[in-house]
Amino acid sequence: MNHKMPFETLISVTDLQALLESGTPVLLLDCEFDLAAPEKGRTVHAEGHLPGARYAHLDNDLASAPNGANGRHPLPDRDALAAWLRSLGLRKGQQVIAYDSNGGAWAARAWWLLRWMGHRAVAVLDGGKPAWVADGHDLTSEVPEAVNEGDFAPGDPLVGGIVSAQDVLGNIRAGAAQVLDARDPSRFRGDANPLDPVAGHIPGARNRFFRDNLDGAGRFRSAEELSATFSALLDGKPAVLSCGSGVTACHNALAMEIAGLPGARLYPGSWSEWISDPARPVETGEA
Repeated sequence: MNHKMPFETLISVTDLQALLESGTPVLLLDCEFDLAAPEKGRTVHAEGHLPGARYAHLDNDLASAPNGANGRHPLPDRDALAAWLRSLGLRKGQQVIAYDSNGGAWAARAWWLLRWMGHRAVAVLDGGKPAWVADGHDLTSEVPEAVNEGDFAPGDPLVGGIVSAQDVLGNIRAGAAQVLDARDPSRFRGDANPLDPVAGHIPGARNRFFRDNLDGAGRFRSAEELSATFSALLDGKPAVLSCGSGVTACHNALAMEIAGLPGARLYPGSWSEWISDPARPVETGEA
């Protein structure tokens, strides 16, 4: 087992199994989700999850309600998020592990939020639930026992700051930071897509599809490979991370942390907020 505790970016199935067998208290967050069917993740969780895992719903737990002008998945209120985490029993310094079945697309949002709340000991299960099953470990449909409320309290963020649409608009002119868009290349180019009522991307943005952070087995690429790729995209500029609604942008934040390139700022509203104001400029085509 890797004894480098706490785990702050990724944890392997082997290390997680050893951690659980050691009796170390771990908060497991199952972040299963489907954008096209928002309640499907809860159903999949109920049918089979890692033993002891609690469900984290992207819309309800890992975001606040949208108002039509702040994107599809606005950041949750910090106090509300802290209260929810305490209700799951989270204690100060306790190891949190987030996972899903989608390459970490949703688990990375949980990772980013906990780091944003100042919680250092949080990692994403590399390969997620598929890797757990492939390694011969069982899933369970058992509901975890009730827990006592934890003593978690939010602290100073351990991730780069957040930026507003106004900040991003100003940056188009100034060019001080490089916007990296985590959506798939077709959406970035501006091909028609049901998720985007207006197609295209923020002018000057570059495309870094979050799935390109993973290898063929669905695990994160090496730190060296990620560092080389992101460094080439950024060309010496600080990063502003965007996507459709501030969720898969967190996957790029995690990849950059793995690469030893911390401090990227998140644009939480992302494309779904950007296009809510028709005055904001839109670009199409390859970057």
